[in-house]
Amino acid sequence: MRTHIDTLAAVRNLGILAHVDAGKTTVTERILYATGTTHKRGEVHDGTTVTDFDPQERDRGITIFAAAVSCAWAGHRITLIDTPGHVDFADEVERSLRVLDGAVAVFDAVAGVEPQSESVWRQADRHGVPRIAFVNKLDRAGADLDRAVASIRERLHPAPLVVQLPIGAEDGFTGVVDLVRMRSLVWGDGEGPAAEGAVPEALREQAVRRRRVLEEAVAERHPAALEEFCDRGALSAPALAAALRDLTRTGDGVVVLCGSAYRNRGIEPLLDAVVAYLPSPLDVPAVRGAGDDAGQRRAADPDAPFAALVFKVNASATGRLAHVRVYSGTLAKGDTVRDPGSGRTERVARILRVMADRHVQLDRAVAGDIVALAGVKAARAGATLCDPGAPLLLEPPVAAEPVVSVAVEARRGTDTGRLAAALARLAEEDPSLVVRTDAETGQTVLSGMGELHLEVAVEKIRRDGGPEVTVGRPRVAFRETVVGGVGGFVFRHVKQDGGAGQFAHVVLDVEPLGPEVGDTGFAFRSAVVGGRVPQEYVRAVEAGCRDALAEGPLGGHPVTGLRVTLTDGSTHVRDSSDAAFRTAGRLGLREALRACTTALLEPVAEVTVTVPEDAVGGVLGDLAARRGRVGGTRTRGGAAVVTATVPLAELFGYATRLRSRTQGRGAFTTRPAGYAPAPAPTPAPMPAPTRAPVR
Repeated sequence: MRTHIDTLAAVRNLGILAHVDAGKTTVTERILYATGTTHKRGEVHDGTTVTDFDPQERDRGITIFAAAVSCAWAGHRITLIDTPGHVDFADEVERSLRVLDGAVAVFDAVAGVEPQSESVWRQADRHGVPRIAFVNKLDRAGADLDRAVASIRERLHPAPLVVQLPIGAEDGFTGVVDLVRMRSLVWGDGEGPAAEGAVPEALREQAVRRRRVLEEAVAERHPAALEEFCDRGALSAPALAAALRDLTRTGDGVVVLCGSAYRNRGIEPLLDAVVAYLPSPLDVPAVRGAGDDAGQRRAADPDAPFAALVFKVNASATGRLAHVRVYSGTLAKGDTVRDPGSGRTERVARILRVMADRHVQLDRAVAGDIVALAGVKAARAGATLCDPGAPLLLEPPVAAEPVVSVAVEARRGTDTGRLAAALARLAEEDPSLVVRTDAETGQTVLSGMGELHLEVAVEKIRRDGGPEVTVGRPRVAFRETVVGGVGGFVFRHVKQDGGAGQFAHVVLDVEPLGPEVGDTGFAFRSAVVGGRVPQEYVRAVEAGCRDALAEGPLGGHPVTGLRVTLTDGSTHVRDSSDAAFRTAGRLGLREALRACTTALLEPVAEVTVTVPEDAVGGVLGDLAARRGRVGGTRTRGGAAVVTATVPLAELFGYATRLRSRTQGRGAFTTRPAGYAPAPAPTPAPMPAPTRAPVR
């Protein structure tokens, strides 16, 4: 047992999180190079990176699919997942964070916290994933560690604990001062390791002052450190490191390091920080069951019954692979596992250690491992795999609701079946893609998280040997909401066609959920007194009301932002049933919504546009023409940064328009900002009356 504990304590499972172009993939590549996993430094701009192996990733120069790699450092085994930074692929980040124990958040030293940095940080908050921060690109013009740390404090609201001081600035950045051990680390122009030495005399006073600030910040948040600080007036290096580890794992502090991944400076201290501060599988709480298994817990013990979560499914040259995080137990090649969600049992043909698009075969996987399984043919992303003799259902990752849709069809009628199979495979690999058939038009509709998301999906069909596809113009996912409710709406459901009939009588109040149009969600409550509607029928009425939310009266869009109160009703001694009251709830709310004042909602996005200062006027005018509401303009690094809230429907084709207005120098990023009232459609003008000619 002691061997198991020692082995698990030397495991680190972490993700690399950041905004687009902050340097996530370059950090990952330098980690692989520093640990000896690769012998040549991969470059994003050359298309030679290990983790961005998909042809579309190399063509576009961005990370699209989360990729796992493994390496070793200081006697520890580290599994890294390089996650996408574009908002359209946030679901990949969500599923990765569900199975990770820690993360490294990468920030641009010039830009600081950017919109998607904030989004992925909030995602990590929801999952309770401990993080350390790495301020990258300190060699760029305009780089400023203090300004980047200030933006982390102001926008993300953690307690940043800066443990390094840069040596040099911008092009002159050559190394760092380690404030924990009070030493300097300087990198030369070559590819060798850092030269360790004393703190440079010119930085000694500043280093002592910053070390003091660090000690005070740690003592303020850590009881044991506070006790030593009060007794000795300072903290020793071991005590400071131990306190930093505790604060990182509890989330009460975030250790901040700095460097330049492109120039290979700062990577070794980052790896040391990963090993020292981020948790092992033994340090995270035991995984809990979901649903009927909510009372069960499984600790990270190789001797416990097997339990794992599938977080990614993809097709590779070796066949269909299910990527899993093993939470407890041991799995050997050839073992049989059970999916408690579907009730199926399957045999594991192979266990693979993943190195992006390459794999190393293993004889077994134990608690704490992130591996890929071949032979598991039916398990989808979010499924649980467990020991057939000790079933346990784990909470799956939550898939985001799609916001953009396109109609797709095969160019040749004979390829319809091939297209259906390709779309089904896409939806299986990426749960945030939804395929459905429009009931009115009969068209196949593909829905996703954004224009780029759908563009990548359609291109993947073509590159994987699928049929030629015709794509319709993107459409956004509208919602409907109540702005003026009704009270005392009476609905009776009576059906008698021989034998037992159906009878249900309900009285409903319908009102907006919040003070503003756009408040999302649905609330139901019962105000029935005297038992006029039994409790089991109240639950059936609520289920029926939820059924009615699928289609609203304005355009058949889902309804949100309302509260329904069951105020009265009555039953029949023989003809009332759950089914009757569910039908009454569905049909009654549907009729009540027609009597309400409703409004159409459209998805909006927060847009951050970075352009040269001489192009600001044109950009502001274009945003106004797209019904955008400008939130502010500021200057950063010699460029103007404009933030605005723009309807998602108005952003289609914006990238091309922005490039043409700024001669290719402009860039923009978006993130979802909820829903806002959509303008009423403009009625078509009536044709002018015609007069008979006068003779």
